[in-house]
Amino acid sequence: MAYETRGAAPPPTGRSTRSGSLVALSDLHIHYAENRRIVEELRPESDRDWLLVAGDVGEIVEEIEWALTLLADRFAKVVWAPGNHELWTPREDPVQLRGERRYRHLVELCRSLGVVTPEDPYPVWEGEGGPVTIAPLFLLYDYTFRPPGVTSKEVALARAEEAGVVCTDEFLLHPDPYPSREEWCRARLALTEARLAALPPGTRTVLVNHFPLVRKPTEVLWHPEFALWCGTEATADWHRRFHAAAVVYGHLHIPRTLTLDGVPFEEVSLGYPREWRRRTTPPGRPVRILPAAGTATETATETATETATETATETATETATGTEGP
Repeated sequence: MAYETRGAAPPPTGRSTRSGSLVALSDLHIHYAENRRIVEELRPESDRDWLLVAGDVGEIVEEIEWALTLLADRFAKVVWAPGNHELWTPREDPVQLRGERRYRHLVELCRSLGVVTPEDPYPVWEGEGGPVTIAPLFLLYDYTFRPPGVTSKEVALARAEEAGVVCTDEFLLHPDPYPSREEWCRARLALTEARLAALPPGTRTVLVNHFPLVRKPTEVLWHPEFALWCGTEATADWHRRFHAAAVVYGHLHIPRTLTLDGVPFEEVSLGYPREWRRRTTPPGRPVRILPAAGTATETATETATETATETATETATETATGTEGP
């Protein structure tokens, strides 16, 4: 399976095979048979390749373990950041842990497999395009991606409910022992910001988070009300503050590249089978983060990727309504 490169022609044949590549994928959702087959067929192009997994592997712990075990056996290193689906507590999951306890259970599972988590020392990619420090993040959201003029979470949630857009997190993602998801988010922000600020000055990073770190990617959502569950304004400048060579995220199910302040933001989700029919590339191709495919201006990059994904936007974000959603 070839990697997807965006914004420029791919490198000469054999380059990534010799030195390895840093590649990324998210929103595997392996409870779908089609998605599970894609994961089963996923192979690195080089035995030196690293894979960044930006959340939503699955919802049942047993399924998450199956997928991460397979990927850890194939890639030189796997780095995982949790999505909202991993943090759900579905009735059908024998593991009925909630909130922080569920997250810690998944961290220990990953560690047993050799998979890097947000609780572990940040690994350094020394391959082509490096050195860069790979920082998997677990930040959640705090309902600050609100519609213009709306100043409270309560009003924003009421508008979302009126529009028929309510994320399943409201029912299955429990913040225990925190009183709310936004309080859990604030705790994660403080912890993570301190860790990133402690890196040596000038350290280049690749920031990996399930949710977008900036609000701009949510501007193309078919249902803009869903942005409430997509991130926090507190991270709007992190790509600049922490010298990001790239930002990797998922959640939106709208694969695209945005270049902001000279930093590529890569949405790398596989998403749901019904969303694939409108995409212009085969599903499940990991996106190569490093070595970089090339440079492009913000306008050119954004225009090209929005054109390619315009028809996918409607399909992808319609799944945000009801009981499934990103």
